[in-house]
Amino acid sequence: MTSRTAIVTGAARGIGAATARRLAADGHAVAVLDLAEDQAQAVADDINAKGGKAVAVGADVADEAAAAAAVERCAAELGPPQILVNNAGILRDNLLFKMSAADWDAVLGVHLRGAFLMSRAVQSSMVDAGWGRIVNLSSTSALGNRGQANYAAAKAGMQGLTKTLAIELGKFGITANAVAPGFIETEMTRATAERVGVPFADFLAHAAKDVPVGRVGQPEDIAAAVAFFCSEDAGYVSGQVLYVAGGPKA
Repeated sequence: MTSRTAIVTGAARGIGAATARRLAADGHAVAVLDLAEDQAQAVADDINAKGGKAVAVGADVADEAAAAAAVERCAAELGPPQILVNNAGILRDNLLFKMSAADWDAVLGVHLRGAFLMSRAVQSSMVDAGWGRIVNLSSTSALGNRGQANYAAAKAGMQGLTKTLAIELGKFGITANAVAPGFIETEMTRATAERVGVPFADFLAHAAKDVPVGRVGQPEDIAAAVAFFCSEDAGYVSGQVLYVAGGPKA
């Protein structure tokens, strides 16, 4: 496999951390980007300790200047990025009548604005190389989910962004695809269980009952799908949304 430079956003934990580790294991140099640089550093240190190559980068992807600076730093320390995984995201769940405009803006800002800013910032290095991979993290919530009007809208928007990037950038050797996870065991889902007052083990058991394969997903399940879209073998796959949810969702 040809070694590339990859940026994974929201990579300090969960799906992002698993994806950073998987891409490093596949031979890529990885910028572990997260709002919390100290937590991203722990992931980068783990990758480096195992023989990979990684740097931690702290940045708010929803901030235009910060996103551009993060890409410039990545290029300076690891080489021009040719792989981008837009994974950064937050939750601000609530029913519509309780949801504040600030919570709406925060979720759309990190997910959609962040993916737009990061994709725009990396496209020139991908165009120059004549090769690129952009993978956006969507969700089964894009199909609609009670209490997640903001998150569902953001994740549906990620699919529209993905398909448009595929159309615009395909002629430059750049593909764009999306992975839409189902229920994944992460700190984010643990926080959801705590918010609704349910023990996490019970929360996982209840979720698994609705999954045809009989278990909830792990971050590594999503990382494997992302890794395929980032591979040389996926050069003729673009504009697609892959639901990784243990069964059919769309």
